[in-house]
Amino acid sequence: MSDTDERSEFQAVDETGDPVAVDDEEDPRNEPIGPRVGPNGREVVVPLRLYKTVTALSTLGAIVTYLVGFVLLDAATLQVSVVRRLLRYLLGRVGIGIAGDVLTGALAVAAVGSILLGTAVYVLGTRFRAQGMGKAQEDSSEG
Repeated sequence: MSDTDERSEFQAVDETGDPVAVDDEEDPRNEPIGPRVGPNGREVVVPLRLYKTVTALSTLGAIVTYLVGFVLLDAATLQVSVVRRLLRYLLGRVGIGIAGDVLTGALAVAAVGSILLGTAVYVLGTRFRAQGMGKAQEDSSEG
């Protein structure tokens, strides 16, 4: 392909001076948004700005819930945990006396629940993709 053929394919330039293709259907930014079934299951196509926000917040939320879950698990298994002592103190101040085994069980259930919540948040966050993402995988013949 010669330089003249290449230049005739482009009509305009964008704000950075790069040529813009004539065929707008080839531009991945023009992909329609919304839910659909993709190669990796159900996914939601969103604008890039929303994708970045969802990805950052879901990852942050997952990390925080994992950490809370492991701190609670530590409190459930260690009888000398600071969190366990603080919780017993606060419950005692309110007037709720709780047996050690019951507290251990409650903390363990809360810990596992927190870890599972973090996993669910992360998995749901990975279902989002920006416009134009994943096109190469959809078109490839790899299985």
